[in-house]
Formats: sequence, structure tokens, C-alpha cells
Amino acid sequence: MGRWICCLCSRVADPLMLLLVLALSCSPSTAATASPSVPHVKPSYSFGRTFLGLDKCNACIGTSICKKFFKEEIRFDTWLSSHLKLPPSYLLSYSGNYTDDAKSWRLVDITRLTSKYQHDRADKRICTSLLKTKTCSLERALRRTQRFQKWLRAKRLTPDLVQGLSSPMLRCPSQRLLDRIVRRYAEVPDAGSIYMDHLTDRDKLRLLYTLAVNSHPILLQIFPDVEGWPFPRYLGSCGRLVVSASTRPLRDFYGAAPEVAADLALQLLAVLRSMGTNDLNYFFYFTHVDAGTFGVFSNGHLFIRDASTLGIIDREEGSQLIDGQQEHKDIFSCLTVNCQSAFVSCDSIREKHSLVMVCQELLPKLLEGKFLQPVQEKIDSFLQHCAGGLTDNQGVNEAIAELVEILKPLRSCDSRFAYRYPDCKYSDKY
Repeated sequence: MGRWICCLCSRVADPLMLLLVLALSCSPSTAATASPSVPHVKPSYSFGRTFLGLDKCNACIGTSICKKFFKEEIRFDTWLSSHLKLPPSYLLSYSGNYTDDAKSWRLVDITRLTSKYQHDRADKRICTSLLKTKTCSLERALRRTQRFQKWLRAKRLTPDLVQGLSSPMLRCPSQRLLDRIVRRYAEVPDAGSIYMDHLTDRDKLRLLYTLAVNSHPILLQIFPDVEGWPFPRYLGSCGRLVVSASTRPLRDFYGAAPEVAADLALQLLAVLRSMGTNDLNYFFYFTHVDAGTFGVFSNGHLFIRDASTLGIIDREEGSQLIDGQQEHKDIFSCLTVNCQSAFVSCDSIREKHSLVMVCQELLPKLLEGKFLQPVQEKIDSFLQHCAGGLTDNQGVNEAIAELVEILKPLRSCDSRFAYRYPDCKYSDKY
């Protein structure tokens, strides 16, 4: 072939063209040694079904975002090269990166419903209590329960189907709230109806399991951030892992500058106010708060980072559980808590409940020793009064307004607060 091309080259009239063709084509060694193009093999990250919790499905959250993991469009922060292993499975949460186009990446939080130890203990309890064995098919065991058989026959999610579950969200359930759960359940492709006709048996088991273990992902789905609710965006789940928009826990800001602390405290008070007063007439309350309950986005905006301890009371419909139903318990009631734990009565929750908790656990750590006198003294005095339970004749909104008036002049308007900058330059709202 090379000799034929050389002969052809000899007929070329232009000497420069001849030299070019000879250089490129007339060397037999060049033609003989040219290797065919080899397609680039993308390094593959080794995923374990056990790490994701897929081996436990359908006693899991869902599979809506599994493809993202297997296509490497969700990566853990430790994945700097292909030979690195998965992070330790005993951690409750992981920091990761998420992409839709393989070019731009954004931070996400990858979390478990509960610790691996609690998951393993609950799995063992399912097998020993239902099938009298140490290991078993969790799905087969849970399908045999009386509660799930009722779920299979049900056309609509009603209060009796969730009675006895330990989730604070379901301690005082209304039909309106349960309809919202089914209508907005994001782990099925064709949600939108309040009836469960579009849910397969598998979907029903996943929804029941999630509600029984930790309602956090459900709250993110039914009260999305795009509608103004103070929760991070739900991106999906795979096995027993949930992926949501990333936030830094409030504990990271305990040592922040005074103006940052004042800004976060004001946002925290605004969230508490919205929990008690909103367009849908739901009253949200915390059963527990700690330094990881709230989080802050990169733009400085504060959100509820962990919604697992949130209870909901429907002020429009009230609770539809009849007397005694709250005490009905089964294996689904005991997956994450002691079966002997007593439920808090819906009637015992007061409007100031969450504010008092925040005054006791969070605001002192955020605001302590940050400001000059007499401002600091006023703040400390209010927090002490608030942590003691407030007075009977002082409403929550009045108490919040009192602290807001102290804190509002202490925050600043600059690019550190991107969620309200530069609007704060031109609006009295900020």
C-alpha cells in the first residue's frame, strides 16, 4: 500500500506537495505501526448494595436516584480518584457532589434514616419477632403483618393505617395531611392523586417503612422549598440513603461574628413564626432540637436541616384518631424506639413549645457574649425568661417580636448575606 502511494506521489507536479505527501504516507513503518483508536474506558466506582441498603428493599426508602450513583453523577467527597473505596458505612451522613450535566457540580447531603447500628438492630427485631429466625427476608416478614395487609386493601391512606407509628409527624394525623403525603410522594412517577391506586405493593411497603423509621424525607417531599417551606430540597433516595441539598449545621456558626449570629437568630425566629402561622393552617412543633436541627446554605439562608423531630397538628381539621388509637403498637412502632415509650398527647402541645426549646438549647450558644452592654444584657434576660417558659399571658408572636426588636439593628447588609443582598440596601424588610 505504501509503495502504491509513493508511485502516485511521484506524479505530483508541485515539489512542496510531493514532499508533504511523502512525509505523511511513503514510510512503510508508519503505516505498519499505527495502532487503532482505543475507546476511553471510564473508571468505575464499586458500589455495594449493602452500603446503599438496596439489599434491604423493599424495607427501604426508594430507588429514585440510584442511577445517579451508578453513573457517578453523585460522588462522595472522598472520591478524588477511581481506586478509593466507599466511606465507612457506620456514619449517619456524608458530604457529596451532584451533577446533571457532568460539568457543573453542587454540594449535597447524603444521609441515612437512622444509624447503621439501629438499622441492623431493627432488622434483627423484625426477623426474630415475626419469623422467629435471626436473619430473614425483611420484605416477606413485613408483608405478613396485619398492618401491611390493611395497607394492601386500602384505597386511601387513613389515620387508622398510621396509628401507633413513632414519627412525631403522625401522632396527631388528619385526613388532609395523609392525603398530602400520598399526593406528593416523590418515589413514584405518577403521583398526584389522594387515592393509592397508583402505588404498587412495593411502593406501599416503602412508604410505610419510611414513615415508621423516619419521616424526614416525607416532610421534604410534601412541603418543598420551592413553595417557600423552610426545608432543603429533596433530590431522591437509593436504598436507605436520602440525597438532599447541602447545608452546614448551625453548630458551625456558634463562633461566628456578632452580625452573622444576629442574622441567623432572626432567621431562626422567622422560621418558628412560620411554623405556627402559614397559609395551609398547619401547626409545626419540635419534639427535640439540637445543634444539627437547623442548617445554613452557602448563601446564608437558614433552613430546618433535620425534620425528623417535627410534629404537625392540623388546625383546620384536627386529629382524626379516636381515643385509644395512639396506643396501638406493632413491629412498625418499634423499629427505632423502645416499644414502651409513651406518646405525647396532641392536647399537651402548646403554641410556645418550640420557642421555649430553642431558647433553652440554641439561642444562648449562638448569642452568648457576642454584643456590647446593655444590648447583651437585654438578650440574656430575654433568653432566661423565654427558657423558663414565658408568662401565661404572653403569646409566642409577642415574645418573638420582643427579641426581633433587639436583634434587628445588630445585623449588617453585605455580600456575606447573599440570600438578602443587595435587596437589604433598598428594602425596610431587611
